[in-house]
Amino acid sequence: MMQVTQSRPLIVDGLTKTYPGGVRAVRGISFEVTEGEIFGLLGPNGAGKTTTLGVLTTLVRPSGGRALVAGLDVRDEPLAVRRAMGVVFQDSVLDNDFSGFQNMRLHARLWRVPEDRIAPLLDAVGLTGRASDGVRTYSGGMKRRLEIARALLGRPRILLLDEPTLGLDPIVRSELWQMIRALQSGQGVTVLVSTHYLEEAQGVCDRVAIIDQGKIIALDTPSRLIADLGQHVLDLGVGADPGPVLAMLRSAPPGLGEPMRTGSTVSIRPATLNDVFLHLTSAARARTEVPA
Repeated sequence: MMQVTQSRPLIVDGLTKTYPGGVRAVRGISFEVTEGEIFGLLGPNGAGKTTTLGVLTTLVRPSGGRALVAGLDVRDEPLAVRRAMGVVFQDSVLDNDFSGFQNMRLHARLWRVPEDRIAPLLDAVGLTGRASDGVRTYSGGMKRRLEIARALLGRPRILLLDEPTLGLDPIVRSELWQMIRALQSGQGVTVLVSTHYLEEAQGVCDRVAIIDQGKIIALDTPSRLIADLGQHVLDLGVGADPGPVLAMLRSAPPGLGEPMRTGSTVSIRPATLNDVFLHLTSAARARTEVPA
């Protein structure tokens, strides 16, 4: 069992969740996030990622194991957990009829936070000049920045970001991550992020956990995971049945690695976290396939 320390504000230990009907969404996962880290939780749809986030935000009650946020058990102290964590959900919770400042003031009052926290946070996310404008006039990127500022109002120890750049264009996504990095350093907050943009996770996360079929199948720094796969990837386009080619590659000398299906373009390129993700998730699914 993992020991709780101040240097690990988030600990997940043997966590399980089984829904009515016997659906096992999470199957004994364990990981920890260290102080000041940006930690990525990656996984395909239906992998158990959303359930895990639901447990951490106290919206889903676990079936077994434990999850600690700032040393607080999500089962026993849900309100205290919510106070220790700032959350930016995938779907917006802003009031479009309010201005940016009014949204911030509403949440400050709900959480009994001094309103003098509002102006510095709006400045930190670059919204001072638009603070009095209605949120419905904001762009998608501006709304995300406001939600991040709102999540930091209570000086949380952990900031949880669920798909924070979903639907934003590449330039806005890049700018948003630069801002998150600056806030992480300036506010002294630990960040847990869920994202489908693997190139972002590769560039901004200190470590990542890849979850599939309710289990963590890899956990390390992006660079180490890529190195384990291989520094370069060869893509082969096969016009017919890929089975014989896969069989031939699997019989090649050791060191080639486990082949996987990719696109139709033949090329040699640097490996990425996306390659690691595809390789590990496809391999995990292949191991659980039952022959007809």
